[in-house]
Amino acid sequence: MLIIVALGVTWMLDGLEVTIVGAMGGVLRDARTLHLSAAEIGGVGSCYVGGAVAGALGFGWLTDRFGRQKMFYVTLGLYVVGAGLTACSWNFVSFACFRVLTGAGIGGEYAAVNSAIDELMPARLRGRLNLAINGTFWVGAGVGAAATLVLLNPTLLPVDLGWRLGFGIGAVLGAGILLLRRFVPESPRWLVTHGYHEKAEAATREIEQSVAPGRLEKLDDVLTLHPRKSFGLGLVARVMVGQYRARALLVIILMAAQAFLFNALFFTYALVLVRFYGVSDQRAGLYLLPLAAASFLGPLLLGRLFDTLGRRVMIAGTYFAAGVLLAVTGYWFVAGKLDAATQTASWAVVFFFASAAASAAYLTASEIFPLEMRALAIAVFYAVGTAAGGIVAPLLFGALIGTGSRWAVFDGYLAATGLMVVAALVAARYGVDAESKSLEDIAPPLSSTA
Repeated sequence: MLIIVALGVTWMLDGLEVTIVGAMGGVLRDARTLHLSAAEIGGVGSCYVGGAVAGALGFGWLTDRFGRQKMFYVTLGLYVVGAGLTACSWNFVSFACFRVLTGAGIGGEYAAVNSAIDELMPARLRGRLNLAINGTFWVGAGVGAAATLVLLNPTLLPVDLGWRLGFGIGAVLGAGILLLRRFVPESPRWLVTHGYHEKAEAATREIEQSVAPGRLEKLDDVLTLHPRKSFGLGLVARVMVGQYRARALLVIILMAAQAFLFNALFFTYALVLVRFYGVSDQRAGLYLLPLAAASFLGPLLLGRLFDTLGRRVMIAGTYFAAGVLLAVTGYWFVAGKLDAATQTASWAVVFFFASAAASAAYLTASEIFPLEMRALAIAVFYAVGTAAGGIVAPLLFGALIGTGSRWAVFDGYLAATGLMVVAALVAARYGVDAESKSLEDIAPPLSSTA
């Protein structure tokens, strides 16, 4: 459990960061704070996304080269520094630069931590644990939404203090988790493929004794490896676009579809509430809490089925359910059958399934490629999904909502529905039945000979 907490905090911090920034937009335009323009606020969001993409790619390669343990100290440390400096920003340039650092830390965390989680967890529990940990993103989002109700209340805190405390929360949480990570071992799988046999044996014994001392059966299967200190990017690229081309396409589609849906709906929902339902800016955070709760419960409650019914059935099913429910809710919205409360309740049902689908996309990216390129694969697909959802979807839906036409917004919802349904069909056809299988059975290491 300690390992799960120490590694799983990444998603909570990302959810906290994204929600806090979205809620702080109006305050940061105030002359008593940073006095940013609307364009500068949008630019800051792009800086965070750009930093996350760069961090994922850079630290993804470093994680495969130098190990999981080293990198998840570096990436979390970078996040803590970036978040702490953000709270001390004095103008647009400093704020934007510090958001790049924060994003780079979070992006790097995704690659390093997802690799470690899959390589340390039992095969029979890997699906449910991975989904539950990914779902903690929404715990952070809920904390961020709730915190803004206090931090942005001028009767409780000065205007120029509340937003700084908001960013400081993440830095404090991250610093605390850094202390816990000393209890997380290096992945024995990474150690043995890179030639560190004695360290791999020691780490394996430590894990076995802590999980089931004296009760683990000896396995007969033997995998012969040719350890190497590094594996060139050329080899990784050839494997990705050659042997695992269909798997790569599967993950790209899953990532892009879920990223588009969540960035389109969740992070522009406050605009919908204000524009179409007359909800005040100060109360918009209240309506985000049920969405965050449903998004956390989806992976938590459905996760077990990914290990029992199987990956292919559940991934296709959750993507399809989320897409169809989105279309139905969008029709009710355009027909004027919903108010702010019933719109939120309907979205919560959509998010229950969509969040499980999104977490499953990250699970798929982390378990269906060889160990030597696992972190880089996660990084590449995270970057693609983040770019698609973090850049395209908010811009598109911001413009659609700005028209004031419900039909225009509905067209956007139908586009998201189409992407989710296509992803469901692709998962049904090309999904990998990885449930209860060892990572080596799913994708043999590049250094193996048998």
